[in-house]
Amino acid sequence: MAEYSAVRTGRLKLKGHKDLKPTKKHKSKKRTHEEAVAASDKEDMIKHGGWWSVQSFSQISGTLAIEFGERCYIKALDNGLFVLGPPHDEGDPPSPEEIFTAFPVGETKITLKSGYGKYLGIDKNGIVVGRSDAVSALEQWEPVFQDGKLALQAANSKFVSVSPEDDSFYAQSITAGPDEILKLRCNKDLEADIESKKKNKGPIEEKGSVEQIEINYVKQFQKFQDKKMRINTESREVLKSAKAEGYLHEVLLDRRSKMKSDRMCK
Repeated sequence: MAEYSAVRTGRLKLKGHKDLKPTKKHKSKKRTHEEAVAASDKEDMIKHGGWWSVQSFSQISGTLAIEFGERCYIKALDNGLFVLGPPHDEGDPPSPEEIFTAFPVGETKITLKSGYGKYLGIDKNGIVVGRSDAVSALEQWEPVFQDGKLALQAANSKFVSVSPEDDSFYAQSITAGPDEILKLRCNKDLEADIESKKKNKGPIEEKGSVEQIEINYVKQFQKFQDKKMRINTESREVLKSAKAEGYLHEVLLDRRSKMKSDRMCK
């Protein structure tokens, strides 16, 4: 596998290019393919005791297991070191000492905490250790996705793998080859998580009632030269209909412009 670097995903779109409208036949084929993929993912999850394979950074949070090979997981030892645990039987979940807690750090990195309550980091030799009570740069990890595969990059910019000699866990490779490919597995309810993110989708300024939304945007854009916030006192019924019909921002801008104290409305 080629050396990992920042990867931008997405379809290339050319100026002036128009997508052809798919036929019903194509839709049917696409639906069949998606159903097959979903069935395959479900089967994989069942084989791993309900733990599914993470496919994107946004899915990483909460309880996590690090899998190398087939049903073999990184295991925490009570001395702060880590080794690859023995293979599990099909259908068995990871053991408690093989379960970590993940916390996102920014948009590309995470921290990992072991069952002993310590954060995973690396020492000067690139050995993965779990002995820290706080998070520094050494306790930050970057999952790198490419071509449907995943590798985990440590703070020394090297990828983690398992030693073939003693199954120890270390980060010493500057490239991500077959030995560095792993799977992060999670057991949270994926469908519920997706629904929750859909419900919470949207700017934080647009949470709450229309009155609160207007206040949020006035705070964001209004100049406070005299330390007094000016809110339009006209009826907010128009805001309710504007929000439902998708032109809320235009109405809010118009209402703020009437107050003549908004840097976006001069």
